[in-house]
Amino acid sequence: MKTSAPSPFSAELHRRTFLRGMGALVALPFMESLVPSGALRAAERAAATGTTAAGLFPMRSAFVYIPNGVDNANWWPEGEGTDYTLNRSLVAFEPFKQDIQIISGLDHQKANANGDGGGDHSRAGATFLTGCQAYKTAGRDIHAGISIDQVIANGLVAKGEKYRLPSLELSCDAPQLTGSCDSGYSCAYQYNLSWRSPTQPNPAERNPRLVFERMFGGAATDEDAAVSQKRRLTQRNSILDFVRADANQLQSRLGRSDQQKLEEYFTSVREIERRITSFESMAATIPAMKAPTGIPHDDLGKESYPEHIRLMMDLLVLAFQTNSTPIVTLMLASESSPRTFPWLGIGGDGHHPISHHQRRPEQLAKLQKIDQFYAEQFAYLLGKMKDVKEGDRTLLDNTLLIYGSCIRDGDKHDHADLPIVMAGRAGGAVKSGRFNVLERSTPMSNFLISLADMHGVQVERLGDSTGKLSLAS
Repeated sequence: MKTSAPSPFSAELHRRTFLRGMGALVALPFMESLVPSGALRAAERAAATGTTAAGLFPMRSAFVYIPNGVDNANWWPEGEGTDYTLNRSLVAFEPFKQDIQIISGLDHQKANANGDGGGDHSRAGATFLTGCQAYKTAGRDIHAGISIDQVIANGLVAKGEKYRLPSLELSCDAPQLTGSCDSGYSCAYQYNLSWRSPTQPNPAERNPRLVFERMFGGAATDEDAAVSQKRRLTQRNSILDFVRADANQLQSRLGRSDQQKLEEYFTSVREIERRITSFESMAATIPAMKAPTGIPHDDLGKESYPEHIRLMMDLLVLAFQTNSTPIVTLMLASESSPRTFPWLGIGGDGHHPISHHQRRPEQLAKLQKIDQFYAEQFAYLLGKMKDVKEGDRTLLDNTLLIYGSCIRDGDKHDHADLPIVMAGRAGGAVKSGRFNVLERSTPMSNFLISLADMHGVQVERLGDSTGKLSLAS
């Protein structure tokens, strides 16, 4: 792995990127008033020559995973290139059609059995970001490969880039590291996308409160976050109350537009904190509820899955907006998820059983509604990121988001021509607004190492990669 030189602006920008006070550490979004004029002029020259904005607005990426494959008849667009029409399942992307690139032709051959028998769901989770074949075991001797998010995070650290969190792993399901989950495979494979080494998955956090404390409460670990959470709940303070003096001092140094931006940012933080606190208060009134505090529930004590997804996405946006981390993985549900979707009007059938549709029209209709629901959640994320201004661009313009699954058709358990959407422009380095039909059987690992290039991290090989793709044309 090779890394490029550090950003010339990073040291200047990190001098004033936090508000501090009483054990709290609140990251700030980009403030033009705090950037030396020389750095701004250099960024303007870079933009004029068509290069990316990586200095003032470093590259950020997120991988958003959906399980169990899709209803392909209603998922894929019609047409090709810039002349394409979104199908029923992705209709929510219509307002963002110029911000996305739908990609076909990507395969993960290492998710196939290759002599190992059943277990496609476990292999799908383990292979998606590693490109490696998971060793079939339900014991402690798990083995996959380092995932691209960690390759990128390690490369940025090696370059001297400084982030509050080198990477952030999120999930709406509780991660599992032990036990047998799928035809003799360890649960670690299908519940975790991120792998720090071939034998060590990075467990994701599903509790929004603990994510919030990690990002804003000065916590370095989940244990510290839990202590910070307990203190804040006891004192009933907002995180912003702990940094008010520092915030007031900062306000006096900002121009009018940055003052407004800071107030909008504080409003977002307060709103997320209010939502988390309201769920915690609700949980306290339902003694029988065993779910961790901070996970959204309705007044009957049942988990509110749509609200949980959107709360995690809001935290993702804040993490990128404040440059707290360059890389996020978000598993909307684990592979072979049996989650039900009664609010979609499809009864009590679980997602996994529905995905084994056997071409039955009634099951395919249910699957299409689930696909559409997940697309609507991703569209929500795109909208939130597009609302955040960064200079003359948006947060979405300066980011790459990868949305998709490592299974094409849940009935066939196939891992070829995967449903993948790329959103954002990487600061101008990526051409969007098209349906990109690649040559069949293109290794998805080629796509992943090309994403590392966007971060300035040069990767020679990942899993079964054979070369890099051009994402700019």
